Amino acid sequence: MEKKKILLDCDEVICFSGFLKAVNDFLGTNYEIDDFTDYYIDEAIIPPERMDEFNKFINGRNMYENAYILPGAIETIKRLNEVYDIYICSSCVNPLDVKGSGRVFTDKYNFLLENLPFIKPSNFIFTSAKHLFKADIKIDDRLSNFEGDDIEIKILFPSYHNNDLTVDELTAVGVVRAGYSWRKGWQEVEKMLLIKR
Repeated sequence: MEKKKILLDCDEVICFSGFLKAVNDFLGTNYEIDDFTDYYIDEAIIPPERMDEFNKFINGRNMYENAYILPGAIETIKRLNEVYDIYICSSCVNPLDVKGSGRVFTDKYNFLLENLPFIKPSNFIFTSAKHLFKADIKIDDRLSNFEGDDIEIKILFPSYHNNDLTVDELTAVGVVRAGYSWRKGWQEVEKMLLIKR
């Protein structure tokens, strides 16, 4: 029997990249991920007049070198991979540095290769047009990434920037939430996709 397919996001689902560390290094601050509610951390705290300086500061920096892997992510994905076909579907383009975004593809690819060796590299999809891909299940942290999907099960992974979404907003696009804590998100995903099977 053919396995069901999962489209799985990377950033804020599998890991927090080193972006916050880069912001803290640039500003000389000690912010933590839970200090934010906006997806774009840099826009929330870096003064607009310093954005060019910040983009130069992060130019060439590997954001996945010291990525924080979310609790239970690798173990749960490994168990899911035994039952489902998993495709990592993640964006790599930085809209503020389109020319320099090529290195993000390389850095993210190497991060996935090292940390998810049980998923074939041919199952890595790097795109911002996630709606073009069909699967049975999709797991993502951004509600906008579910719009236009013809996918049976849509799971919003909890993150610092999506806890304020209402039930009505989720219901409008047919999305269910895997709890409210990114620290326990993978436990919730496991309950939804493995334990209930």
